[in-house]
Amino acid sequence: MKESLEDIPVDAVITWVDGDDKNWQKKINNYSKSPINFSSKKHLKRYNSIGEIDMAIKSIIKFAPFIRNIFLVTDNQSPESFDHLKSLAQKKGMNLELVDHEIIFRGFEEYLPTFNSCSIISMLYRIPNLSEHFVIFNDDTFVMKEVSVDDFFINGEPIIRGKWQDFNENKKLRKSYHEFLNFLDVSTKKDKISFKKLQQNSAKLAKMDKYVRRFHTPVSVRKSTLTNFFKEDSLLRNNIQHRFRNPNQFLLSSLSEHLEIKNNTYHYRSYSQLTYFRSYKNLSSTKLKLKWFEKNQKKLFLTFQTLDMANDEILNYILLWIKKRLSES
Repeated sequence: MKESLEDIPVDAVITWVDGDDKNWQKKINNYSKSPINFSSKKHLKRYNSIGEIDMAIKSIIKFAPFIRNIFLVTDNQSPESFDHLKSLAQKKGMNLELVDHEIIFRGFEEYLPTFNSCSIISMLYRIPNLSEHFVIFNDDTFVMKEVSVDDFFINGEPIIRGKWQDFNENKKLRKSYHEFLNFLDVSTKKDKISFKKLQQNSAKLAKMDKYVRRFHTPVSVRKSTLTNFFKEDSLLRNNIQHRFRNPNQFLLSSLSEHLEIKNNTYHYRSYSQLTYFRSYKNLSSTKLKLKWFEKNQKKLFLTFQTLDMANDEILNYILLWIKKRLSES
């Protein structure tokens, strides 16, 4: 077993939505400008679930034994396997707890319901009884090797994984390219709200002159960094007023990282320690990537984006691999 160099309480936080829930589908369509066809391939890709949340929680229980609480943040929903997962957590001395949006939006109820992950994540630091040190996980990112506190915090300070980059407007070639397209009146997909842009907004709030474009890995956060920043709540209110993602929003996890960078209270990793799947072209390449993950001792995390888009052969192979890795024995 890997020994931790740290002895501080750490919690895990995961945001999750059951996109198959008919009540939730009806709710989002009541607020959406155009109704969502949940049977279309485009929206199946975004909202469909094949049990990733179960795998994400099990991975924390098995490979992150130092975690005190796992807080699952939802909109009046619960995974079918919640009781089983809670029992698994209890056997390892952990507490698995559901946290409804109404809890973290207490005092800000006028902004509910929300279907905006940026708005929801902005309120995570308000979870009752949340530890000073916590880690934000995505439901498609799994811990697949034993980790300890010092894989997330060193001397109580967060580890930040990513690549330093200039803001878009400071990239001369990119700027010239978009100016040329604008001159020709050619669309540059302005309506698309990129994760990269939200991170840049966050870094600018922290008064940075460049930013860390972070990897798709868990994010280490100190609650006090955020409570101190939001003592006056106008910025927070501006960010959570959007029920759907808006290009002017910041990303709380990225803001937290850049505030730590500004204060020089962080530890930087340019290596992601992540194996990342965003497409599933053939079984051979999938097997190779998973085998390399097993052999490379630096790798800790696995992300499977849109796993439900894999064909049956590849999907079954991956799910069996994960099941063996997360075996309860």
